[in-house]
Amino acid sequence: VVALGGNAMTGPDGSAAVSAQRDAIREAATHVADVVASGVEVVLTHGNGPQVGNLLVKNELAAHVVPPVPLDWCVAQTQATIAFTLADELDAALTVRGVARRTVGVVTRTLVDADDPGFREPSKPVGRFLPRAEAQQFIALGQVWEDRGEKGWRRVVASPEPRSVIDGPAIEALIAAGFVVVCAGGGGIPVAADGRDGGPHPTGLRGVEAVIDKDLTAALLAREVGADTLVIATDVPNVMVGFGTPEARPLRRVTVDELRAHAADGEFARGSMGPKVEAALRFVQQGGERAVITTLEHIADAVQRDDVGTVIRKGN
Repeated sequence: VVALGGNAMTGPDGSAAVSAQRDAIREAATHVADVVASGVEVVLTHGNGPQVGNLLVKNELAAHVVPPVPLDWCVAQTQATIAFTLADELDAALTVRGVARRTVGVVTRTLVDADDPGFREPSKPVGRFLPRAEAQQFIALGQVWEDRGEKGWRRVVASPEPRSVIDGPAIEALIAAGFVVVCAGGGGIPVAADGRDGGPHPTGLRGVEAVIDKDLTAALLAREVGADTLVIATDVPNVMVGFGTPEARPLRRVTVDELRAHAADGEFARGSMGPKVEAALRFVQQGGERAVITTLEHIADAVQRDDVGTVIRKGN
């Protein structure tokens, strides 16, 4: 499983214009195609933060004309847009390499617990800052906004733990049929059991207002489809300790215990490297062979070698 970071979906300057997104996705597809061309079966997942942010702005600007779209719908829409664009670009890159594989996108749901503590205290900031008067109209619609000081008010939403990838069986069937599968974008569409059914894959589901950490879902997806390697692509070649200090150093091959200790010491920021480290640790601790965190440009080497990026192996 290869998890693309949000930087792979936007321009170098962070632009989310359609042309910038397409160019960035085309570049990402060339690196993924190199992995597929090496003979590795690949499942691809991705971030969608800038795209969901765009939809939230449209919600705000059009709220006086049409009802705002809920978060689960925003995730579904951006999953589909990114997946078809990735499929087009990856198919083209594979054709250039003479690889007879096709790509397919799956709009994917991720099960969360309706009683997850995250729903009681929403804390994940999304979208842009607004003056209090403008934020108030969305508070009146049931949204939670917080005063963030000089920058203004910002919406906060629940970020519950992913429990299961509901559409895992469909993803596995497509893998078995020879497809490169793009799925679980943005952590998946958050859904919860609606009380009619129970079990790990209940049939009675409803979308919920939340966002799921994409890296934690990538680790769960990798485990559920039986992947042996999880590669998390980000914008730095290695996980760093002492980041921003003269003592900064990259981590290369590291044990689970060592990485857990660094995390416990607060080495990894919650909003950036922290979730990636946690996802890599969970994957290996729960049965995966190895996890790697590195840049997009290095993912082809990272799949095959242990001297690229930060590598956590089972049994280390």
